[in-house]
Amino acid sequence: MTIPIALTIAGSDCSGGAGIQADLKSFAALGVYGASVITALTAQNTRGVTGIHQVPADFVTAQIDAVFADLDVKAVKIGMVADLAVIDAIAAGLQKWSPKHIVLDPVMVATSGDRLLAAEAVDALRTKLIPLASLITPNMPEAAALLNEPVAADEAAIESQGKRLLAMGCPAVLIKGGHGQGAESIDYLVTGSGTIALAAPRIATQNTHGTGCSLSSAVAAGLAKGEDMETAVRHAKAWVSAAIAAADRLGVGHGHGPIHHFHGFY
Repeated sequence: MTIPIALTIAGSDCSGGAGIQADLKSFAALGVYGASVITALTAQNTRGVTGIHQVPADFVTAQIDAVFADLDVKAVKIGMVADLAVIDAIAAGLQKWSPKHIVLDPVMVATSGDRLLAAEAVDALRTKLIPLASLITPNMPEAAALLNEPVAADEAAIESQGKRLLAMGCPAVLIKGGHGQGAESIDYLVTGSGTIALAAPRIATQNTHGTGCSLSSAVAAGLAKGEDMETAVRHAKAWVSAAIAAADRLGVGHGHGPIHHFHGFY
């Protein structure tokens, strides 16, 4: 047996609910071996981010080279990229090693509202990382920010924004509806062949820390296991919805607690 391997390139969350820690938990829960490249250290907990210490770009490169030189990486998930120099290092590393699948979660703002990406780095995200990605997974505010537009107000506007994001060079966009309203949380998978709406019941809980990180990681895990894009997205959506539904069982922290990555086990 050879276990599929996925790599997360992201920031560390010392409280364990989001970032690298959430990604590795997601990979493990879904039967994928996880490797990691850390782009930044954050001092954060369920209440917010109190500090960010960026990893030098050349050390990000060193981590990428170390992983790819030895491990057979089937899929890559990219989360918090911190700044312009790190974006350049990630883009160069991925072009050098050419992994088959790249899932980009364009993380700009934490669940707590704290900004995680410098404003001047947003354009580099658009022009250097999105064209390398197999899938990008913005939430509705992130999709709007990438396009310099207001947040989409209805399904037609979401689909329209998705198509314009495709034009940036990636073959698939998953616009997440967790920030929306209504009884259902609907994500929209937009590709060149159309739009698929993926609905799940909206769960009443404040414990959603790390949801976006975990969803993109779950998609990467599915791709690493050989699933096609739609199947990987559907499986990831169902798994994350169950992790949110079980989140209140954990009782971690005093703010936005983590989702329950291992809900299938305990």
